[in-house]
Amino acid sequence: MSDKLSFKQSMERIDKILELLEKNEIDLEEAIALFEEGLKLVHDCDQQLAGFKDKMNELIQNYEGEDHA
Repeated sequence: MSDKLSFKQSMERIDKILELLEKNEIDLEEAIALFEEGLKLVHDCDQQLAGFKDKMNELIQNYEGEDHA
């Protein structure tokens, strides 16, 4: 995958991978490749969530630093 997927797209792909693996109808090589892809997607989602958390904290700090009357 050359382009980074959005968080939602990544989660949808993870769901599809889980569905394929749970069916147990694919050969071992394909299962391993799908598992590896899933792990990468989970890692990407984790990084995106950390970025979202940082952005939220930044927004909260900026809001709290402003003068609200």
